[in-house]
Amino acid sequence: MIPRALWIITLSGICLCIQSKAVHPMTMEHFVAAVQRLEVLNPTLTPLDLLASLLTTASRRDNITCGIKGSSDNSTDVHYTDSNNTAKLNVNRNLFRFFNQTIHHFITDDREERGVVLTPDGTTVALSPLLLGFEMGLQATKDFNQRHGIYLLPLAKTLGLAFLQLQNSTPPERLGPDGCWDNIATPVVFTLSGEPSFATDAVVHGGMDGAIIGRHISVVNDSEVKLSEVLSSYYSVGMEELDHSHLRGRYRRQNFQSITDPSLFQKMIADALQIRRRRENAALESLIEEGMREFALRYMDCPTIIPRCVWGAAPPRVPLPSLSPPLQFLYIHHTSTPSKPCLNLQMCSQNMREMQQFHQNDRGWYDIGYSFVIGSDGYVYEGRGWMSQGAHTRGRNRVGYGVAFIGDYTSQLPSRYTMELVRHHLVKCGVSNGFLQNNLTMLGHRQVVNTSCPGDSLYSEIKTWKHYKDTDPLK
Repeated sequence: MIPRALWIITLSGICLCIQSKAVHPMTMEHFVAAVQRLEVLNPTLTPLDLLASLLTTASRRDNITCGIKGSSDNSTDVHYTDSNNTAKLNVNRNLFRFFNQTIHHFITDDREERGVVLTPDGTTVALSPLLLGFEMGLQATKDFNQRHGIYLLPLAKTLGLAFLQLQNSTPPERLGPDGCWDNIATPVVFTLSGEPSFATDAVVHGGMDGAIIGRHISVVNDSEVKLSEVLSSYYSVGMEELDHSHLRGRYRRQNFQSITDPSLFQKMIADALQIRRRRENAALESLIEEGMREFALRYMDCPTIIPRCVWGAAPPRVPLPSLSPPLQFLYIHHTSTPSKPCLNLQMCSQNMREMQQFHQNDRGWYDIGYSFVIGSDGYVYEGRGWMSQGAHTRGRNRVGYGVAFIGDYTSQLPSRYTMELVRHHLVKCGVSNGFLQNNLTMLGHRQVVNTSCPGDSLYSEIKTWKHYKDTDPLK
């Protein structure tokens, strides 16, 4: 496939002596393992030099020279030096192929996004902005005169280009979209769900993660950290500790918001746009402000929602009835079965598939009934979504969304963080994006139907939430 001229990153600065068709699973685990191998091969390089040289393999540096001797894929090393001869990277041919495939970002005419990997928690991340943010943090640690917030630069430049894209875009899509992998177990091809912008979801995820890690490195002032250890910890799948102050990828949206000064971030975007195009200040400010509103609506106001294709949904049996938002009601459920909370992507995805099979095969419904399902892994799982009528609350499916917590909450509560996903983040997302009315009404399932759902403990909890009503307005 031929990459679009708009998206391809030039490889003219690298000696492409390898013409391999090798296919590697594009996962964060494989990437971290490759970085660990690179660290073993280069014990004398500082983390900053190692990272700068690694980015070179994906044409992120200019004036690179390379030489390859011998013919063995496993034993032959490729040597890279930068223009100042300050670093030399030893990497065998197999590693070179893998890094070039995983870091070099572009989008093909068939909407396949390359240079992205699947993380253990189910989100897709572009590695180039992630590593650039990491590098900025290391650079700030080395040089105290670096610009404040330098770790925000990769994402700021990307968003600047995406905002400019508005000028020639109909409809005006500056950001996104997300997409789906060909296979979750051994992912190779990631295909976008629609027309791409400069700032796809994977690129934004990578930019956020790079900023979070970069700032952390600059604050702790540790220039000798191991790249592989930081990445392995950041994308850890464990959910035993639900304190989102921990440096974890699943909390990227909240943590990015907490470390980012909006005025500084907006100024960085303005600086990036000024370099690309000279415009009147008023027009530039208006463009950025409009773009930042869309960025906030998509990424700051909304929780991360795991798409249907990631958790392995079967297609609906017939086209689903559509909704006409904004809707007034949000109905809260618990699944009861399964009775235990799910703590990782694999467990939550299995629960979602089992629910869908039960709803389709036993209940005879077109699809899984809930609009959204809440896992205890830190994510919201897409059911029928915002625009399709659900089958969750008899007689009320046209006027509200059904949200179910995985687990039985008769005598216990979901984790505090899990409840916040609905109480604050999903509600704010629905209102901000016009899916829910500002004066929405939140009800427990039992208030409408003769059932114990959503469990005594959870129902007692939601009675304290802002939008809860003691009585059903429709009765």
